Amino acid sequence: MTVERYIRIMAGFFVMLSLALGLEGSPIFVSKWFLAFTAFVGLNLFQSGITGFCPPGILLRKLGVPEGNGSCAR
Repeated sequence: MTVERYIRIMAGFFVMLSLALGLEGSPIFVSKWFLAFTAFVGLNLFQSGITGFCPPGILLRKLGVPEGNGSCAR
């Protein structure tokens, strides 16, 4: 897999997890404050799309994950 795919998988996972932990109807509800984490992930995706700066992409490249030709590639 490439850096781009890992970024998308991680973002999707964190959004789904934080929604499950932050919505009151969820069987694993903890606190509504988990919805703030959902907003943080969305904001990070937004700024990455505009600026091209992707902190998880930098970390994944240092770990040796191959680059693709997507938005997190150099």
